[in-house]
Amino acid sequence: MAERVRSFGPTVLVGLAAAALAAVAASRDWATASGSGAGVHVAAAVKGSASAPLAVALALVVLAAWGVVLVLRGWARRAVAVVGALAAAGTALATAVGFDRAQDDAVRAVLARGGTGDAFVTSLTGWYFVCLVSAVLTLLAFAVAVVVSPRWPSMGTRYDAPAARTGREGTADPSEPVAEPDMWRALDDGRDPTA
Repeated sequence: MAERVRSFGPTVLVGLAAAALAAVAASRDWATASGSGAGVHVAAAVKGSASAPLAVALALVVLAAWGVVLVLRGWARRAVAVVGALAAAGTALATAVGFDRAQDDAVRAVLARGGTGDAFVTSLTGWYFVCLVSAVLTLLAFAVAVVVSPRWPSMGTRYDAPAARTGREGTADPSEPVAEPDMWRALDDGRDPTA
């Protein structure tokens, strides 16, 4: 059990860092192309968000999923980890599919700038590979989270909704009507009487 609890910090840190890096890398230049037009060198670059917009969207979902995994517990945490793993797999897949598309889009950008001819030089930037590797890393971190996250430490019950704490703190039964003076006392105490 102690081994599984020790996995909490490293898994969350790697997952969060990789998800943030994937989101940033997905919005950077993925491919460049150059050619000539009327004897003038023409170059253009294409962002990942233009060639694979799904990769950016899913990377942001992955990042949000890590935030939710931190505040939930038990089976709900595992369910969000599964959703995060699917989004991370989708990010990796969208990035892999963008391999050829990014280069083709870069050539089209050179043509739009006045490039002519058939001799174009295209290349992928480091951001493309950073996005791909980060998506795979966060997928692996979510795989670990799916297996061991229900045993990870969770936030205290202080942050639970009042209705979830009813039985533990000896408060009134939520199915009973609340009298008006009790509502005012709850407001004075800083509690929400409607919850």
